[in-house]
Amino acid sequence: MNLVSKESLLKIQKMDILRIATAGSVDDGKSTLIGRLLYETKSITNDKLEAIEAASQRRGLNFLDLSLLTDGLIAEREQGITIDVANIYFNTAQRKYIIADTPGHFEYTRNMVTGASNVEVSIILIDSRNGVVEQTKRHFFISSMLRIKNIVVAINKMDLVNYDENQFNKIKEEFNRFAEKIAFDGQNIQFVPLSSLYGENISTKSQKMNFYNGESLLGILESIKNKVEDINLPARFPVQSVIRPKTDALHDYRGYAGRIASGTFKVGDEIVALPSNQTSKIKTIEKFGTELTSASTKESVVITLENDIDVSRGNLIAKVSENIESKKEIISQICWLDSSPIRAGKTYLLQHGINRVKAKIQAIQNKNDINTFEIIEELDELKLNEIGQVSIRLAAPIFADVFTENSGNGAFILIDDQTNNTVGVGLVK
Repeated sequence: MNLVSKESLLKIQKMDILRIATAGSVDDGKSTLIGRLLYETKSITNDKLEAIEAASQRRGLNFLDLSLLTDGLIAEREQGITIDVANIYFNTAQRKYIIADTPGHFEYTRNMVTGASNVEVSIILIDSRNGVVEQTKRHFFISSMLRIKNIVVAINKMDLVNYDENQFNKIKEEFNRFAEKIAFDGQNIQFVPLSSLYGENISTKSQKMNFYNGESLLGILESIKNKVEDINLPARFPVQSVIRPKTDALHDYRGYAGRIASGTFKVGDEIVALPSNQTSKIKTIEKFGTELTSASTKESVVITLENDIDVSRGNLIAKVSENIESKKEIISQICWLDSSPIRAGKTYLLQHGINRVKAKIQAIQNKNDINTFEIIEELDELKLNEIGQVSIRLAAPIFADVFTENSGNGAFILIDDQTNNTVGVGLVK
């Protein structure tokens, strides 16, 4: 029995984690690509590998069908398509990886929005025979909308075009022509030609495509630096719960637990609690029973204040120097997730962080044509998977930042109060 040493286990636990979303049209080879990454990083157990070998032989294939690793649902096996978002894990000697594998069908655009909402890299697959298609543009649009900085355009199935350099360059040029219309400043787009079926340019450089001077796909992923949370963003702390221990020793204790949405808080900072607008100073910041001098984005902590003020679940704590205006009317970019369209006059529940308020749709201002990137105005509704700009009036104020300036505090979801289904994802403009 092979046991992992304590030193090796600690090294794995401390590894950097890179979160990736994969997207592509049907039959672009996403499942095979992910299976190949797992295979070449030795992330497949022997029993699974033996099962895949046996299944490939039963199908009369003369190669290992690595797509079977990720197409695990019965419906996928029967139809040959991926229909849901799956999180897949693997690691190399350098870092851990989590892949959100999203479907290729237009009908599942909503799955890509949710799957790509918290990643550092988007891998967009293109079939080298077909080139850029509508879904390619849609996936890049969503990646840019969500401010995903690193885009890897994987031009797959190069074996089916005889590893042709001209075809690779043609697709690259076509992608760049439309990408320049919507890419944001600082977005990094890299192109790699590959054959996931035969492992060309996956973990090592391919000898069949000497025209390509870049790294293999895995080499690109290894070189991408994980996003460093911007500690200089405005400090935002949504209060998840109020802690009041019922003990004699701690009868005066009042702590506010939550996860820092953005920025940094320090002991001694003067803060304001919203919506009460009462002020105080941070007395302590505690994490798992240990007192800290400061805490930053994504850290879950308990904050205590020097004096008692009106703070409850759903309130927001911010620095006095970085106060934020309340919003009872917002303009947002919405990706609609429900089969029933969104129309002016409809009401929903809007959840921003842990705060939930009633919301009424004032107007559908426009929508984005994913094919042409044109703005279409004068419309009455947004249908399933459509993306557009919507004005919303709220029953109570929220304290949200503009998404492009502070994504940690600039997004929300819309909920159908009858079914409790999430029906829309919104980004504050």
